[in-house]
Amino acid sequence: MKTPELTDILNYLPTTAALSSAGQPTAEQFATVAAAGFEVVINLALSTSDAALPNESDIVAAHGMTYVHIPVVWENPTMQDLDDFFAAMDAHHGQKIFLHCIVNKRASAFGFLYSVLRAGIPVAEAEKTMHHIWRPNHTWKRFIDAALSEKAT
Repeated sequence: MKTPELTDILNYLPTTAALSSAGQPTAEQFATVAAAGFEVVINLALSTSDAALPNESDIVAAHGMTYVHIPVVWENPTMQDLDDFFAAMDAHHGQKIFLHCIVNKRASAFGFLYSVLRAGIPVAEAEKTMHHIWRPNHTWKRFIDAALSEKAT
């Protein structure tokens, strides 16, 4: 039997050495996440999503990782969601973080914003990474543009 790999997780996307994003892992795939050295799991999906794991926080904790849940409504991402995400990233600075949602659209968009606004990665470079997963729709493009404008220092 093949050893599970991170690339088996839906839309797995390494962003930096300390941050990767993906779609919803299965309960079994969280063992692979832990084995890869991730210390923190940040989930941006709603707990009411059809694909959500009802006991994800317990599964993550059982593998010795910290769990952070920031439910972002797909149709209405907010600056408060982004502020909460940045606060979680700051709180776990220096740790290896696995960021996910259901299919890695929310997560890759938030990862893009973190890369640009906090890690200083050029927009074009960070966009190339996000575009491996998707090109944001109108709602998310508007949110991303507003965040880049509002949060740029």
